[in-house]
Amino acid sequence: MPIQRHRYKHKSSKPGYYNFILGNDPAQWNGNIHAYGEVWMKGMYAGVDVRYYSENGFLKYDLVLQPNARLQDIQIAYSGDVRLSLRSNGDLLVKTSIGEVVEKAPVSYQLLNGVRKEVPVKYVLNGNTVKLKSSGYDPSQTLIIDPTLVFSSFTGSASDNWGYTATYDAGGNLYAGGIVFGNNYPVTAGAFQRTFAGGNTQTGEDRGFDIAIMKFNATGTQRVYATYLGGSANEQPHSLIVDNAGNLVMAGRTTSNNYPSTARIGTGGSWDIVVTKLNAAGSGLVGSIVMGGSGDDGVNIKHKYTGSITANSLMQNYGDDARSEVMLDAAGNILVASCTRSTNFPLSGNAIQSTLSGEQDALLLKFPPNLSGNTFATLLGGSGDDAAYVVTIGPTGNIYVGGGTTSANFPGNKTGTVGPVYSGGLADGFVAEVTQDGSTLIRSTFIGTAGTDQIYGVQFDRFGFFYCMGTSTGSFAVRNAAFSQTGGKQFIAKLTNDLSSWVYSTVFGTNSTGPNISPTAFLVDRCENVYVSGWGGAVITPSTGGTQFAAGGTLGMTITPDAIQSQTDGRDFYFFVMERDATRQLFGSFFGQITSSTIAGGADHVDGGTSRFDAAGAIYQGICANCTPGQFPITPGVVGPTNPSGGCNQAVIKVNFDLSGIRSGVKSSIGSVDGDTSGCVPITVSFRDTVALARSYEWDFGDGTRITTTNNNVSHTYTVVGQYRVQLVSVDSTKCYPRDTSYVTIRIRDDIASVQAAATKLSPCESNAYRFDNLSVPFTGKPFKSNSFTWIFGDNSAPVVAGTAPVTHAFPGAGTYNVQLILTDTNYCNAPDTFRLPLRVSPLVDAQFTTPATGCAPYEAFFQNNSLGGQQFFWDFGDGTNSTAVSPVKTYAVPGTYRIKMIAIDSSTCNIIDSTEQTVIVSGKPTADFSFTPVPSQENIPTTFTNLSTVVPRYKWFFGDGDSLLTFRRDTLVRHQYNQTGTYNACLIAINEFGCTDTICRPVPAIVNPLIDVVSAFTPNGDGVNDRAVVFGFGVAKMTFRIYNRWGQLMFETATPRTGWDGNFNGKPQPMDAYGFTLEAEMVSGEKVKRSGSITLIR
Repeated sequence: MPIQRHRYKHKSSKPGYYNFILGNDPAQWNGNIHAYGEVWMKGMYAGVDVRYYSENGFLKYDLVLQPNARLQDIQIAYSGDVRLSLRSNGDLLVKTSIGEVVEKAPVSYQLLNGVRKEVPVKYVLNGNTVKLKSSGYDPSQTLIIDPTLVFSSFTGSASDNWGYTATYDAGGNLYAGGIVFGNNYPVTAGAFQRTFAGGNTQTGEDRGFDIAIMKFNATGTQRVYATYLGGSANEQPHSLIVDNAGNLVMAGRTTSNNYPSTARIGTGGSWDIVVTKLNAAGSGLVGSIVMGGSGDDGVNIKHKYTGSITANSLMQNYGDDARSEVMLDAAGNILVASCTRSTNFPLSGNAIQSTLSGEQDALLLKFPPNLSGNTFATLLGGSGDDAAYVVTIGPTGNIYVGGGTTSANFPGNKTGTVGPVYSGGLADGFVAEVTQDGSTLIRSTFIGTAGTDQIYGVQFDRFGFFYCMGTSTGSFAVRNAAFSQTGGKQFIAKLTNDLSSWVYSTVFGTNSTGPNISPTAFLVDRCENVYVSGWGGAVITPSTGGTQFAAGGTLGMTITPDAIQSQTDGRDFYFFVMERDATRQLFGSFFGQITSSTIAGGADHVDGGTSRFDAAGAIYQGICANCTPGQFPITPGVVGPTNPSGGCNQAVIKVNFDLSGIRSGVKSSIGSVDGDTSGCVPITVSFRDTVALARSYEWDFGDGTRITTTNNNVSHTYTVVGQYRVQLVSVDSTKCYPRDTSYVTIRIRDDIASVQAAATKLSPCESNAYRFDNLSVPFTGKPFKSNSFTWIFGDNSAPVVAGTAPVTHAFPGAGTYNVQLILTDTNYCNAPDTFRLPLRVSPLVDAQFTTPATGCAPYEAFFQNNSLGGQQFFWDFGDGTNSTAVSPVKTYAVPGTYRIKMIAIDSSTCNIIDSTEQTVIVSGKPTADFSFTPVPSQENIPTTFTNLSTVVPRYKWFFGDGDSLLTFRRDTLVRHQYNQTGTYNACLIAINEFGCTDTICRPVPAIVNPLIDVVSAFTPNGDGVNDRAVVFGFGVAKMTFRIYNRWGQLMFETATPRTGWDGNFNGKPQPMDAYGFTLEAEMVSGEKVKRSGSITLIR
């Protein structure tokens, strides 16, 4: 296993930095240490890299084998007192003296022609060394040993909080929408609505509720904002989306006549549709519209808790009453797919259909980006029930809407489409294509079987093909698909964009009478892989005589080896990814709480609404979770680790699947300023691919220089003034999308300004006021302006914008202040250069310093100057040496007692000079030494160690096999029995009263002949002799020792030799008797021992 010289590289820089100040030796201190999401050790072996990263709060690693690397080279050795074994499932069990560690069986894969192929890899043991063995992998391709759950969190609401919807923004932040039943939602400072507006029980719930919106950062570790949204009655969110400016658009419904709005359209009724846009900070409205007629609007069939609770017509799943979707077109216009039961819904003059044809029709709405009015509103429906659930934009800008219908006469020209006639059954899915202005229904088609069919997802791929996803109770046809699951009731179909022909259609799920899941999110990525999210299982029992909701449950649904959660109680979420062209299942996983089968309901679910996948295939899922006792899976470090409500709590999860091809994201940095794109010539600019998943990187720096690297970090020096467009092409030929390009523009200039300043204390000496003079020099021909600079005085006062004129400032009290003069004028290439002026402010100079009072020679003492005031400092170190540094460092090589004196001088203070002294004791080190017997070593004889060190208060022994011992006298008899033949590096550390140490290590041989035995009797009388029933042995690798009473009750169990039974059970002494025992052991030689018999307890 030839280990190579290796180098490290980091990725995914994290905000902030860390300082490590350990001990009293400044040489061992480190500061300004930055954190990263992952660190790569390149070239651990030839062609083998190791990727270290954090997942769910745990350190993890991947082994990445480049083409033609040797898997057999990789060996992992465990040292110390450890015992290794393999479980039947392939996990590696590591037993140590303080517990057990489990290394999960490796999950390995290769990307072959863009397809993720699982590769069988297993652990192989050779003593305490672990190897990896694989078969069936292509050595010419990269092998990755080991989707990523980014985070899972509750909102943390202390009021009952039901989950409906979730979405994302360009930064990977997650937005959650739900309803909350009280005033204990964790709103943030500055939020748009910080108080619960109330509600009522008129919609069937036992309490009133408001909408609750929360924005999480990209890792779930911060709550960016959280706000209520509602009026004095009830409201709920159905769908969320974020525009390019970071504003959140929400579509939902309300019964409040005072819902926060900027416009109300229509007469209004019981439930009305709401469309609201919150600004990027969550602190105000961009616009908000309430729209409705006199009936129920935005309600599919009926509100689920109004009247009897039952599946009915198009409302087949729990939460189907709240299905609708909001979408944005390329210009930021807002589209809403929904439904209405109002005969007087406010429709536009050019509406395709202006009359309600049945009891309920589908509804398509369009609004301008600022929600200043309604662009169009049209009905789509026949004589039955119709509802639009989902909407998307086609390649030509036309609008495609999908949903469910019970109307055989659903409108639209269906000639030449895949579904020209209604298929029968309770309902069919439908797709309708509408012009951008909402005036023309171009075509429509039925999608269905003789059962109940509805469409819950519509998408286009990058080639303009149309996809739909839904559920069926019939036999949905499989066409041109290599992958399908017999009898599956979830369907996926790919069609031409004129809806005239099938490219493929397929089904997945169990062979059941109805659907397994209620779908909540749908995506087709740029590699044409298809993603579905949904949940299954019972949430609530229908009313007497009512019909059970459709989503039967997740039991029996297929998962892949890399599943996030492999077990299900049948009432969980399910994530599914299918390879393009319906070739095979790429991913399958459950997610949710495992609830006892004795508890009714309790499914992880949503109460309505949509969630979303982003373009890269990451799911942002809202969940109504933890409604029944149990543990919902939450990742460490999130803002909502627990559910404090005593009821339901909205949970959110974000999962990256990494199946959508290579991506590129170039970013520049200059100096320590990440994202900086401008600087002064000559200058070195650092560039990195922020995605960092490519196998090679093609860089064009815009000045004629082009390079190709395998590293995602490069730097380039510009020596000529100019503007340069830098291009990065990230490449991975194994991906379905092998190349991606990104750009950044760099501006190089020579208009440098010199930034300088000085401070003068103002009279009288008791004052803390100073005059600050700006001594900066501008670039020739570019004079400074009156706002070219900003002064920051370091005392939490407001920054002062200024030109070159002097500025005065009075500090609040004595102290040390870090004053900064910042060039903020971007007319100069070196903005924001900063001149820093440390200033010690005090009416009286007061000399102060701190340093540890003791140290060990050679001792490097650091003297921290804490003086109030002071312009000059003179140090006398007590050994004839001195310094004029502010906070000096001094090395004392000779033990002794030193008197340190510091003199501080400040001519601007009233007393001008002050001094202070402190004593430092530098101690010598002790001397550590030991001998051992027997020499030479003898079989199964303990090693006796003799301490030959100088007399000190403490000694620490390390025997080289993982065991250690702390003693406090030099003459303490130290004996140690080694468990295996070998030579051990035994060490002794002597520690004096000042904490000074000396260490000596010697090789100690041991001979062990594996033996094991059990005592036949014991007398637990506390005399220290034969007080326990123990196993004696040598060379025992692992063992299980159990003792039973005559009725077969287990009295005692241990896995450690010489840890025996004291004759007590549950704290009570047991009677004198003969007790049975069993012993199962494995010796270091590999021999397995099984024994049983009796042990007599004598009292």
